[in-house]
Amino acid sequence: MARDYVLQPFRAPVELRLDYARELNPQQLAAVTALPGPALVLAGAGAGKTRTLTYRVAWLVEQGIPPENILLLTFTNKAAKEMMGRVAALLGQQLDALWGGTFHGVGHRILRRHAELLGYGRDFTILDRDDAEDLLHTCLGEADIDVKVTRFPKADALLEIFSLAANTVRTVPQILERQFQHFLELTPALEDLQRRYAERKRADGVMDFDDLLVLWLRLLREQAEVREHYQRRFQFVLVDEYQDTNQLQCDLIDLLAARHHNVMAVGDDSQSIYSWRGANFLNILRFADRHPGAKVYKIETNYRSTPEILTLANAAIAPNVNQHPKELVAVRQPGPKPVLVVCPDAGAQAAFVAQRALELREEGASLNDMAVLYRAHFHALELQLELTRRNIPFSITSGIRFFEQAHIKDVAAYLRLVANPRDELAFKRLARMLPGVGPKAADKLWRRFRETLEKNEPAVENASTASPPPLASALQTIADVVPRKSAVAWAQFTATMAQLEAADTRGNAAKMITLIVEAVYEDYLKQTFANYQARRDDVEQLASFAQQFTGLEDFLAQLALLTNVEAEAENKAANNDERLKLSTIHQAKGLEFGVVFVIMLCDGLFPSARSVASPEGEEEERRLFYVAITRAKNELFLCFPLIRTTGATGGDVFQQPSRFLKELPRELVEEWNLQTFGGMR
Repeated sequence: MARDYVLQPFRAPVELRLDYARELNPQQLAAVTALPGPALVLAGAGAGKTRTLTYRVAWLVEQGIPPENILLLTFTNKAAKEMMGRVAALLGQQLDALWGGTFHGVGHRILRRHAELLGYGRDFTILDRDDAEDLLHTCLGEADIDVKVTRFPKADALLEIFSLAANTVRTVPQILERQFQHFLELTPALEDLQRRYAERKRADGVMDFDDLLVLWLRLLREQAEVREHYQRRFQFVLVDEYQDTNQLQCDLIDLLAARHHNVMAVGDDSQSIYSWRGANFLNILRFADRHPGAKVYKIETNYRSTPEILTLANAAIAPNVNQHPKELVAVRQPGPKPVLVVCPDAGAQAAFVAQRALELREEGASLNDMAVLYRAHFHALELQLELTRRNIPFSITSGIRFFEQAHIKDVAAYLRLVANPRDELAFKRLARMLPGVGPKAADKLWRRFRETLEKNEPAVENASTASPPPLASALQTIADVVPRKSAVAWAQFTATMAQLEAADTRGNAAKMITLIVEAVYEDYLKQTFANYQARRDDVEQLASFAQQFTGLEDFLAQLALLTNVEAEAENKAANNDERLKLSTIHQAKGLEFGVVFVIMLCDGLFPSARSVASPEGEEEERRLFYVAITRAKNELFLCFPLIRTTGATGGDVFQQPSRFLKELPRELVEEWNLQTFGGMR
């Protein structure tokens, strides 16, 4: 009977340039030197994930794997360049042949080589967001959809729906059912529009950002020779931040690694916080199910935080049922206990953060190494006001400044026009929000409106006794020049302005904001923005914020002041090295600070009220809390107010501390109850 005899390839002993055992801790070393085969590396917060990946690439190269046979996938070009630069420095050689970059970058590189197999030329162009919106508008015209009558979603919201469908590998109806139920009745029209959009892109030889992944996957699935080429080429696939992959990215990884099965996924399921943008938490949770025989390596040694902070972090994430259990272990010396700060109200919470930050600065800490983290942007309104009063420099790293966001400026425009009917910018902004009104039509309406105001101004000698006609009346007068398709919306706009300028409403900014939302703006939010609910929350908080001002003009003046303060804070950030950082937790992921304040830890705010509707949502919020805690190196302050002012009526509402605070063993925190003195608030 014949039998197979396997010849083993001869290799001379490998002379390693690096002393891996000296450079890495035992857990890192085990992952870096792992034998071929699928591997999941669970790298806890502050445990040296980047170092592990970098040394893994170096190890593979030193073991004789040609760089061109290694694929390193990351979520940012910066991360890819940093890791490849570190590997080159470690090995003392350039690795130009190594394929490293973002998913979209690698997809683009491959599609340039094989686009003709998908009906594209290799000279295809990539649409930016504005270009994609323009093309979508063209498709809307071809579909003959009356977007004004049906309250059809705006292009930005449409692109978000199509993008989520692509990245989560779901249909448009499924996306609408899960996240956009207010558009469900438009399902057939949206499916038709999605088809038209795809066909137009192909006909025009263009791709949008999502196509770089969608068409890459289609190429591999439909073209056997291409698939086999890249499966043979990429003998080792390494993936960074695996917990943030969506279903489309996961399918790509699985397909590329299907021949050699040498895929190493590095991430931390406890820091999976991006489901709202399509990330699939189950990818990291079920990695071993999709890759039988996968080895799991845990890297739990934390170099960032004190033992007290890490013990609290471990306790914070423990209640999550769906997780790979980990226990962060500190190498640093003990420090102070994390502090639970019970504040009388939101104003006192802001005063505490400001005062404590200055005290720590006096003790030698830099404002530059302090951060205030929060669940949502509006949670920091009172704090911004307090820091401004005390002249404490700060920078806001939560994306667009709160008062510069489109929805905040929209609502403010209504108030500004009531306060000053001659406000041209406010008038034109509101006019352009109406269907069928572009810049030219808005300018025409403004000129007619201004003429109407001027004709009806009282004579100078009677100015003290006469008053200009109501704003709504002037708006009604110019209805004859309003575009026909805008007639219904203009009538609603006029009626809303009449309500806003009524005697029992005009002086109450909070009441006016609530009326604006209920009368017209909620529908506009739904139609215009994919994240309309979060924006509605912002506007509601603006109404609560307005309660502290005595009149409309006072509120608008403060709004303008805070807008300028935010802008000045960012300008100072470029010139002044020291400033307190304000950031949402999502944007602070990956960063670290000596001192961290986490504010507004109230149930319904953090976790958010909507998130706790499902166990999955609550667990993601708990992971967000864990991320916030693990940003702190030396000191951590967890703050919540006992009372908050909410809604247009300005009522004081007692707050329950976050359920996440209640889950923490009391012996792990030191509780501070704030005392107020000398007429403070």
